[in-house]
Amino acid sequence: MASSSKKTNSVGRRGFLRGAAAGAAALAAKPPEAANAQPPQQNVIANATATTPTQAALNVDVGNGRPIPGINGIALSPGSDYMVDVLKQFDFEYVVANPGTSFAGLHESLINYNNNTNPEFLTACHEESAVSMAHGYAKIEGKPMLVLLHADVGIQHASMAIFNAYADRVPIYMIAGNWGHAVQAHNAQDMALMIRDMIKWDDEPRSLAGFADAAQKAYTIAMMPPMGPTLLVVDEDLQEMTNKEVNLRVPKFKPIQPPSGDLGSVREAAKLLVNAENPVIITGRSARTANGMTLLVELAELLQAPVSGGDRMNFPLTHPLSGLGIPGAQADVTLALEVNNAPLSRNGGRTINISSTILSVKNNYQDVGDRYAAADIDMAADAEATLPALIEECRKLVTSDRKRAFEERGKKLAEAHRQAKLKDIELAAIGWDASPVSLNRLYGELWPFIKNEDWSMVSWDGFMGGWPRRLWACDKHYHYIGAQGAGGMGYGAGAAVGAALANKKHGRISINVQTDGDLNYAPAVLWTAAHHKAPLLTIMHNNRAYHQEVMRLQRQATSMNRGADRIHIGTKLWNPEIDYASIAKGYGMYAEGPISDPKDLAAAYKRGIERVKNGEPALIDVVTQPR
Repeated sequence: MASSSKKTNSVGRRGFLRGAAAGAAALAAKPPEAANAQPPQQNVIANATATTPTQAALNVDVGNGRPIPGINGIALSPGSDYMVDVLKQFDFEYVVANPGTSFAGLHESLINYNNNTNPEFLTACHEESAVSMAHGYAKIEGKPMLVLLHADVGIQHASMAIFNAYADRVPIYMIAGNWGHAVQAHNAQDMALMIRDMIKWDDEPRSLAGFADAAQKAYTIAMMPPMGPTLLVVDEDLQEMTNKEVNLRVPKFKPIQPPSGDLGSVREAAKLLVNAENPVIITGRSARTANGMTLLVELAELLQAPVSGGDRMNFPLTHPLSGLGIPGAQADVTLALEVNNAPLSRNGGRTINISSTILSVKNNYQDVGDRYAAADIDMAADAEATLPALIEECRKLVTSDRKRAFEERGKKLAEAHRQAKLKDIELAAIGWDASPVSLNRLYGELWPFIKNEDWSMVSWDGFMGGWPRRLWACDKHYHYIGAQGAGGMGYGAGAAVGAALANKKHGRISINVQTDGDLNYAPAVLWTAAHHKAPLLTIMHNNRAYHQEVMRLQRQATSMNRGADRIHIGTKLWNPEIDYASIAKGYGMYAEGPISDPKDLAAAYKRGIERVKNGEPALIDVVTQPR
């Protein structure tokens, strides 16, 4: 049977059900007219039995409802309780879902049997928002959030967010309900088929013992680099029927270690790097943890090599080795860490590729780039797990002569880094007083309010000219979490809320500069932020357009030698303009705007930050320049 260590309140609930069972059986046999009787008084005595709704009443409430199976219609020890015991070993902080009938058993056990703690239930208004919340959370915490999906319709709603997470190599742990006992509107013979090419693994266990085994596999596979989404499909009856399986136990779980590169390849790579005259390090998603960034700093400083690239924080951007390196210099050795493809060799340069991506690639969705270039040394391994050995092997080879050469190279790289930062500051002054507000000013005005706080940028800056990474002191692994992965819209607001909830226990202020087109996919996630008190400042990048497509159409019209006077058709969010502050207020969030005069930004930011520091989300609607 399931674990015997039950919570006090859950025992009380089970005891009440046992006490009510006999009376419930008799009451259930009464004619439908009983449903029209006067309701009982609210202040009931301790020994009173609960009135069980008739089938007619159930049908009124839930349509084609059916009694929950079990003893006298009540499951005293449902399978979903055991499932919760199994899931608790994975230390989920949150479970997020848009409520659905197919996982009602698991839902009920999580909030009653488990007392809604570890995991705490988060209410999402759309399955895409639920998965994108888990996506953003995982990029802060480095581990998955539990997501529940309502059968096939829930999976279909969530599919874009699932693909984003798969392409971004982010672990998402999903459970979907199903009905295997009969034809149902939302069941499927193979529920996972719809998304199998965009998840790492799935299973549909047929017993509780099978669930325990599949649950551990799902977590292990999700967390094994390259990380990604996994799915369990769980039948409604398995959740809700009384647990009658004998000798059930919760198997002990121990995470397995990510794969590191083989020592022979590591030593060969070390020789190339130490002997290189102009080595370059390119990062993709190399730092899975804060320690990953520390390791990369250690390697870069040992070699005095520049570090560039990466859509997440792999390396402190304030570090003098951060950047493209010495202008005009050609790399003779390039070390690629968790990039989509090994970089092409140029001018006879050598390439070293350390990446786990090849360990989990599907043939349908081309999410790893447009080409495959074989590296001179190619390790199918996790970069972060391999760095300690690579650092050690490099250290063994560094002679006093090489160290002097490295130091000279480091001085040149530091000056190149300084010049690049000065150039960014100079460029930031362009359009400073423009109205609508320039993006450089949008970020520049915000920095004084957060620079002395513990902050986290939880939105992508790709549509923002990269200004936060160019102007702010980004030097911690949570200072910037990167993009969607697959480029799917609807990610931004949900991921920001999930990341903000992850940052909450650390006392961090989360910043989301939110594109307007993206928010319109699933704006109700603002209600989730307000309801669960996510400490999140959302600043609208309200350029009133899908500007990526505006630019694309402009180029297309030019190439066809046609005018651009109709480019607004199908791309602009005009007539009427959308009032995002009013939308946010409607969802219960503090909001201001729209603001188009940059002189009004500072005061609005100050008020918004005060709200966030008091433990609630806030939104500032800013009318902005297109890019």
